[in-house]
Amino acid sequence: MRSIWTILVFVVVGLLIGSMTVWAVGERAAAPLRDAEGRVMGMALFVQEAQGVRISVTVKGLSPGEHGIHIHAVGKCEPPDFLSAGPHFNPTNKKHGLNNPDGPHAGDLPNLVVGEDGSIVYEHITNLVTLTPGELSLFDEDGSSLVIHANPDDQITDPAGNSGARVLCGVITPMKGASLRIGGVFSALLLLAAAALVIWLLLFR
Repeated sequence: MRSIWTILVFVVVGLLIGSMTVWAVGERAAAPLRDAEGRVMGMALFVQEAQGVRISVTVKGLSPGEHGIHIHAVGKCEPPDFLSAGPHFNPTNKKHGLNNPDGPHAGDLPNLVVGEDGSIVYEHITNLVTLTPGELSLFDEDGSSLVIHANPDDQITDPAGNSGARVLCGVITPMKGASLRIGGVFSALLLLAAAALVIWLLLFR
């Protein structure tokens, strides 16, 4: 009986070591930002963190100065006007604007400020959206997009802050996690635990 238990333990442990993986789950997303001609002018990355979703944007080729930037309600960017992206992402039915007492939309973000060379590195954390399932998820039935506008957002005028034409648009797409083999430390601990179990079975059963 002891030998049978021992064999079973070694078989199970062997299977665990051979097949166990750790997954980097899809709590990240990306949106290549394209202009009306379909050229990629920048990239937006989204990372779910404890305090909210960190949005990092790198863009070139914009006019210097302030530009409105919003998450829109539909994951579709059809040029040249990008109206296919729909209105701002607004699952809680608020008014537009970070300074609006009846707002903001979940997709409202602070303006980005483009340098004289036409480029910008922008970062903002928002707790009004999530990359995980729920009411505020950017991955609902019709997805979502990130849009940069020609003009600054006044952060109060409904429905879009007078931010003008949509000049760049990118569909927000989940980034698939990659599987990683458990490292040597975990394997060693697992083997030690298995050895202790085998010894216990041989001595006390």
